[in-house]
Amino acid sequence: MKESLESRLGLLFAFAIIAALVILESLGSFTFFRRGHHVFANFKDIQDLKLGAPVKMAGVQVGRVRHIALTNGLVNVEMDLNRDADVRLDSKASVKFTGLLGQNFVNVDFGEGVPAAEGATLQVAEQPDFGQLMVKLENVASGVENLTKSFSGERIDNLLGPVTDFMKANSSNLTATIANVRLSTERIASGQGTVGKLINEDALYNTAMGTISNFQGISSQVTDVADQARELMTNANQVVAQVNAGHGTIGKLVHDEALYNETTGSMTNLHEILLKINHGQGSVGKLINDDSLLKNAKLSLQKLDKATESLEDTGPLSVLGTMASSLF
Repeated sequence: MKESLESRLGLLFAFAIIAALVILESLGSFTFFRRGHHVFANFKDIQDLKLGAPVKMAGVQVGRVRHIALTNGLVNVEMDLNRDADVRLDSKASVKFTGLLGQNFVNVDFGEGVPAAEGATLQVAEQPDFGQLMVKLENVASGVENLTKSFSGERIDNLLGPVTDFMKANSSNLTATIANVRLSTERIASGQGTVGKLINEDALYNTAMGTISNFQGISSQVTDVADQARELMTNANQVVAQVNAGHGTIGKLVHDEALYNETTGSMTNLHEILLKINHGQGSVGKLINDDSLLKNAKLSLQKLDKATESLEDTGPLSVLGTMASSLF
């Protein structure tokens, strides 16, 4: 009997220990057998976040809140992360809640930097306060209620009263206007008038399409001209580039100084020749500046003229004798 009671007490004590471990594990306070690392985040407001609240990444729990403390006007939250939690140093932590009455938790987004080391402090993204949102919703509801009150009772009568009086005073004019509008719409529907023809006939559409086709043809021609002009400019640029590079006759004329030197020498020689001619030097200079050759030429012509006259008066034998005597 004694052994049975001791066995029962031992089993009860073992069950109590197991239950305590399960409760501590569910609350996130038992981390003795877990191997992970701890990171921190400083919030302005944690919105009723509790110890043991889950830490999630993309909806998957990767740890729990281990400690909460006020530090330098901020709320320092210590998070116990699992060993396989891929938290980066540039990951941002934010406090979120599941539903209106759900439990708050810490959400950590994915980062791209280096892995967060033991004791690292993550960046935070502050969420709007739920209480402030409720106050704003209450203010909006009050505004809507005041708006509905302004359209009820006497106020709506005061708003619509002048409109009703205006319609009663001008009922005949409004009726005539409506009749005219109906007549105009009937004429347009039957194709009468300019507007009716525009709506019901296809002539304007066909003309517009022809005009658009002509514009398209003109635009294609303009495009061809632009392509030719672009090609001409390209060729001109190539020619200018070749000239600048000194290729071809024009390039050599532009860049080579040999032609310039030869032309300068030729002009200098021509200038010297002209100076000599002007001064009467040389045969050409004497021909141009000396009058003696002209006088001799005139005397020779006069003698020749006289000789021919004398030959006309003598016979052939006399001519031969004269020529022979002149020769011998």
